[in-house]
Amino acid sequence: MATPPYSLSLHDSQTRQKQVFTPLDPANVRVYYCGPTVYDAVHIGNLRAMLSADILVRLLRAVFPRVTFVRNITDVDDKITTRARENGEGIEALTARTTEAFHEDVAALGILPPDIEPRATHHIDDMLAMIAQLIANGHAYEAEGHVLFAVDRCASYGSLSGRTPDDLLAGARVEIAPYKRHPGDFVLWKPSTPEQPGWDSPYGRGRPGWHIECSAMSRRYLGESFDIHGGGDDLLFPHHENERAQSLCCNPGSSFARYWLHNAMLLSNGEKMSKSLGNFFTIREVLTRAPAEALRLLMLGTHYRSVLDFTWDKLDESKRTLDRFYRALEKTPAESAGTVTPAFMQALCDDMNTPLAISCLHPLADAALAGDAEAAASLKACANMIGLLGLSPDEWFRAGSDDEAIDALIIQRAEAKKTRNFALADSIRAQLAEQGIILEDTAQGTTWRRA
Repeated sequence: MATPPYSLSLHDSQTRQKQVFTPLDPANVRVYYCGPTVYDAVHIGNLRAMLSADILVRLLRAVFPRVTFVRNITDVDDKITTRARENGEGIEALTARTTEAFHEDVAALGILPPDIEPRATHHIDDMLAMIAQLIANGHAYEAEGHVLFAVDRCASYGSLSGRTPDDLLAGARVEIAPYKRHPGDFVLWKPSTPEQPGWDSPYGRGRPGWHIECSAMSRRYLGESFDIHGGGDDLLFPHHENERAQSLCCNPGSSFARYWLHNAMLLSNGEKMSKSLGNFFTIREVLTRAPAEALRLLMLGTHYRSVLDFTWDKLDESKRTLDRFYRALEKTPAESAGTVTPAFMQALCDDMNTPLAISCLHPLADAALAGDAEAAASLKACANMIGLLGLSPDEWFRAGSDDEAIDALIIQRAEAKKTRNFALADSIRAQLAEQGIILEDTAQGTTWRRA
């Protein structure tokens, strides 16, 4: 744990204010985040919630002795069924392929895996058990093969988001199913056609609604009451509102999540990401243009509750900043385990203020560039805590380079200089410079690094 002890404050979406975080059990902080619906490649907008969760869990682990982090996989959803049909592949094959790709993408970004990663399809019995409880205590009802949650039976419905069921309908034409008692009642269980995934239940063959999945999985692994629930602010209503309502009604006397964290959306070149606008990028597309740590630094450079605007120029700027940090470690290697500075920890403990924390790295880099070994060690320790500077300087500056091709050009350049073909030697140097490769001629020979 970090020393001295730090007081952690987080902005709670439910109270709409920053509060000192006090866990239910300081010996085991319990956190749940909504994971991906695995039907397609993860885009950089999806990444923001995963990265916010990663910073939160890293911080909690620095302050408390144990953290149990659960992030689910939604592998039953109508989007999945539709995409599998469009691709002409089986649902299980699609979800297996996209789940593997998701794991590869988040690992590339240095996002630590959750302690528990439950899949919705493995917890149908848990969902049915909750549904049966809700029916028994009068908070849900059966109607034409469906089971629906009765929002008017939950007195606190809307208190998380500050919205009401009518808000969902305002300004839009919504077809209201005739079997609903109230327009805002939402589905807990729905019937499946033969070609749709389905499970046997007391209500007929069917599949769960989206909201009940997270309630059942969080209860299974974290209990009826736990510390933090998080996700993107696009989930605040109706998903998180509905999760909260059904969980509280199913488990009277519980608190469900005591703190709610929501990250703001990501824009691309000032606009919402859209394939039609040409500003929609998957993580893999971005990582063909820059190292993963550059994308990570770009995202951490904006506070998680502020809208983040992704641009290629900002990505390039983040790469240059990391070049400078790695250059500092190259000049003055961190030869011992460094300490995380109080200023850095205090910034993170103030509602995960990553921009302020990153600003603390620059004076450490200045000192390391001037030969201060202690500053270099602290630079690495601080950066490592937020998933940065995880490579050696040599690995960083050679990242993405075809070493054999570069070495071959260096040999060719050396031969050209021997034969006094300086025009060719200069041309090779310029060719490599265009690729961001800087040559350094020494008495021992020519070495190279990335600019």
